Amino acid sequence: MIEGEIINRVANSGLITLNPEELRVKGLRIFFDMKECLFHGLILKENDFRQYVKDHDWTQYQDQHVAIGCTADAIVPAWAYMLVSLNLQPFAKTIFYGSLEELDKCLFREALNKIDFSVWEGKKIIVKGCGGVEVWEYVEMAARLRPYAHSVMYGEACSSVPLFKKPSAVVARQE
Repeated sequence: MIEGEIINRVANSGLITLNPEELRVKGLRIFFDMKECLFHGLILKENDFRQYVKDHDWTQYQDQHVAIGCTADAIVPAWAYMLVSLNLQPFAKTIFYGSLEELDKCLFREALNKIDFSVWEGKKIIVKGCGGVEVWEYVEMAARLRPYAHSVMYGEACSSVPLFKKPSAVVARQE
């Protein structure tokens, strides 16, 4: 080592930074409100509803993530949601029954399910603290990382908060 040389200890530490924001599925999210299809926003009249479905421009949902629900306090039969889903299917990227928040959770979980977390077996992981990430996203990531990671921290390499570290006996047995 040269005297006065600057050493990047973070780069040499073996820390792996994961950014939950990078796991978010891209694309526009739309809420299809069944209330708009109801007579006076309260009652589903089958003939009127079927005409609405027939006349509606379903192409506007091309490649979008669509959550279907009803914001009115009305009883909407299951077949009506199914009919909307069937008409969305050739266009929408995702069709989901529930709120936009529930749709986001579903998409994030699907993204997590595609990840092989075992690649981080015995590694030191920092889950990046991003301003736009929801608490539930951190919770999901932490739960998935714990069985594999040697340690899990939150924040940035220069100022991380330690959250979990496997006991030495567990680490020694795995090696």
